[in-house]
Amino acid sequence: MLIDVLTGWTAETLGGLTLLAVATAWGWLRRRRHQADLGAAPAIAAGEAVRPVRTYTLLGARAADGQPVHLPSSRPAGIRVTWSGPDKTEQFELTDAVLPDGTYAAERVSAYLGRGAL
Repeated sequence: MLIDVLTGWTAETLGGLTLLAVATAWGWLRRRRHQADLGAAPAIAAGEAVRPVRTYTLLGARAADGQPVHLPSSRPAGIRVTWSGPDKTEQFELTDAVLPDGTYAAERVSAYLGRGAL
């Protein structure tokens, strides 16, 4: 009788542990697959080209130490950016024009805008 109890108990315990292990492994794999699907989203849209980072020189702008201001950006030409200098805020338009030092030109457009446009 004791042998029958131990045999039945052992079989039920091993069966329960097996089901628990299978359920745990299935849950772990499902969670891992779901996390991989979330992380697989591309940083850029499909069909959009990856733009390299360019260094733009803000024409007519000087830093507090008197050096020309350089702005690294991966935005395309034609985009306007706002730069806050030591004494004022100005807008610059990024261009495709390459300067002799190898940087790209960013032309000041705030000089052409009315005073209330900024």
